[in-house]
Amino acid sequence: QVQLAESGGGLVQAGGSLRLSCSSSGGILGSYVMDWFRQAPGKRREFVARIGWTYGSRSYADSVKGRFTISRDSYKNIGYLEMSSLKPEDTAIYTCAAGPGIGNNPYVSWGQGTQVTVSA
Repeated sequence: QVQLAESGGGLVQAGGSLRLSCSSSGGILGSYVMDWFRQAPGKRREFVARIGWTYGSRSYADSVKGRFTISRDSYKNIGYLEMSSLKPEDTAIYTCAAGPGIGNNPYVSWGQGTQVTVSA
């Protein structure tokens, strides 16, 4: 059973950077994808970025394109979300998820989330 745990959140000023990590244990991510989502207070959860674990293919939400970079270390089973040029509207709880990415059960595991707060 894959288990995920995020780290790296915190408080940063607008224009600053943060790197989030999503550590995987208990299983091999193999052909899965790892996605990052975020949810701001009073808003719906939204997709942020995806990386295919085998080949490293990437996709991003338009709102973060050019500012965020998703990557992974296959040997350490850790995914990363490098966030730069942060804006106050990036403030949210960021959560990683892993799974096939499609179908009725696209994810087999979710992390607990990490808070990112961007001050103006």
